[in-house]
Amino acid sequence: MSENPFTFLLVATFFKGMDFIRACKAAGNTVLVITKKSLEHDPWPREAIDEMFYVEHDANTPENYQIIREGLAYVMRSRKIDRIVSLDDFDVEKGAFLREEFRISGMGQTTARYFRDKLAMRIRAAEAGIPIPPFSALFNDADIHAYIQQVAPPWVVKPRTEASAIGIRKVHSTEDLWNILGQLGPARHNFLIEQFKPGDVYHADSLIVDRQVKFCRVSKYVNTPFEVAHGGGIFRTATVEFGGEEDQALQQLNQQVLEAFGMLFSASHTEFIRAHEDGQYYFLETSSRVGGAHIAEMVEASSGINLWKEWAYIEDAKAKEKHYEVPPWRNDHAGIIVSLARFQHPDDSAFNDPEIVWRLRKDHHIGLIVQSADRARVLALLDNYANRIAQDFHASAPPKDHATN
Repeated sequence: MSENPFTFLLVATFFKGMDFIRACKAAGNTVLVITKKSLEHDPWPREAIDEMFYVEHDANTPENYQIIREGLAYVMRSRKIDRIVSLDDFDVEKGAFLREEFRISGMGQTTARYFRDKLAMRIRAAEAGIPIPPFSALFNDADIHAYIQQVAPPWVVKPRTEASAIGIRKVHSTEDLWNILGQLGPARHNFLIEQFKPGDVYHADSLIVDRQVKFCRVSKYVNTPFEVAHGGGIFRTATVEFGGEEDQALQQLNQQVLEAFGMLFSASHTEFIRAHEDGQYYFLETSSRVGGAHIAEMVEASSGINLWKEWAYIEDAKAKEKHYEVPPWRNDHAGIIVSLARFQHPDDSAFNDPEIVWRLRKDHHIGLIVQSADRARVLALLDNYANRIAQDFHASAPPKDHATN
């Protein structure tokens, strides 16, 4: 361990990032964690955490920021904090706020907006010439009228700061749109409107150092997040052909997005859609963290790269002004399937193909990751498992209007 270890404060109000925490500690750092009081007794890697601090709420509100600010100010009377890292999408704003408040190096609030606020993302993408579906803010009635006269439905009304497909509503008519805006009331400004473009949705999971994407795995959702969230479907995604047209196009577009948005170093999960109507790729959203839904485990099965660990090593290297190189990786195909299950502890022993490399162990869930040199084999297994899971295990839940634990 370094004689003068750096102190990392990790903001993690969701239970995730265990590999990041362990890697950060293994690099010789002092590790502090802020999390929610309700998560106190979750199985955190206590051996890798020097101190834990708790907050009652995870909301990104001025009131909660004030509580966190006052608490951290007290902590910093006796402890020096060198870096702050947010491990979940909903904590990005908290981390940026604390860096600004205590003048700690790293992403500030203006740049953080590009990785949390879907309206800011679209405005920045438009400025950078990155293709995006036609959109509008919902601040001004005249602007909304102009938008709906120029852009044909269907549209989607999206929360600006939720994750994945949470809270998205599809709209088919002007009457329905104004009804929805009326329901939103004074919260309308927290949403945007965008043209709905049917198509195939992709995600690029990356590691960035010095503004350059040093590693990126491109995958394609078999069921789009919108379909899963709103149709009660089964989540599936799989890697695309390495070096193929999809891979090359999205590797390039992903670099363009992250560079335009000011990403210096981090992990990132970025989503794109290829519209059926014109075959063009459009930017949907990005982030400054590892993707959720166990996509990191799928990426590791495909490449051998653990995104959580490597992100921690990147943060450590930048803090200590050391050189960082992504380890060599391999190119196996991988895919993941995850579903809610009607049993608390579903028995997945009937799934016994040798390509299975990971199994989800979570109450009322069933999930598998498969790995093969043959992409067609991966897709065939996912299709087979989807049919079997739908028949023997699947349960559905109503769409979420907001994020929960």
